[in-house]
Amino acid sequence: MAAWIPYALLSAVFAALTAIFAKIGIKGVDSDLATAIRTVVILLLAWGIALARGATAGLPALTGRTWLFLVLSGLATGASWLCYFRALKLGPVSKVAPVDKLSVALSLLLAVAFLGETLSLKGAVGAALILAGTLVLAWG
Repeated sequence: MAAWIPYALLSAVFAALTAIFAKIGIKGVDSDLATAIRTVVILLLAWGIALARGATAGLPALTGRTWLFLVLSGLATGASWLCYFRALKLGPVSKVAPVDKLSVALSLLLAVAFLGETLSLKGAVGAALILAGTLVLAWG
């Protein structure tokens, strides 16, 4: 098994738990405030792990390009979380989560367009199935 697979599977489990915990946690709370609280928890957790593992030693080696794209990634993540929590506040997890997972198909297309990755027939079929599954689950 490839080394990344267990982490990807755990990511999926934690993402599913995020939706459930968030839906319960945002009752009676502004979704932007809930996102801010969640972000502080993630900030403390991520920096705690980075410090404990000694990963911060690599900070001086980061280039301007690296900083730019990590900041852009952070901004995209923040926008995603704000929109996700607002969607969870307004709709059911059973419909919000599948639409959110369209990011998988969109990532495949963006990787082809901006990273020069190739999209195999299998990848294209998988993306189409994700789109079809989203349509069935969210609007079916």
